[in-house]
Amino acid sequence: MPLHVTLDLPDEVLTALKTSPEKFVHEMRIAAAVKWYELGMVSQGRGAEIAGLNRSRFMEACSRLSISPFQTSPSELEKEFMRE
Repeated sequence: MPLHVTLDLPDEVLTALKTSPEKFVHEMRIAAAVKWYELGMVSQGRGAEIAGLNRSRFMEACSRLSISPFQTSPSELEKEFMRE
C-alpha cells in the first residue's frame, strides 16, 4: 500500500516556481530520490522507484541535478582496474 504524505506549503511556492501541484510533487519525489541516492541511502534502482522513473530516466535526472549517476569514486575505479 503506498504511503501518502501531506505537506503544508505557502501558496506562493507554486507561483514562485511557476508550476502546478502535480508537477511540484513529481519534481519533489525526484529531488528526494536523487539526494538519497547521492548520500548512498538508496540504490539506483530504489531511487528510480521512489522518483517514479525507470533507471534510464533516473540517471538523466541525476545528471540534470548535477549528481553523478555513478556512485563509484575515482580511487575505487582505480582499484578495480588494478585488480584486472
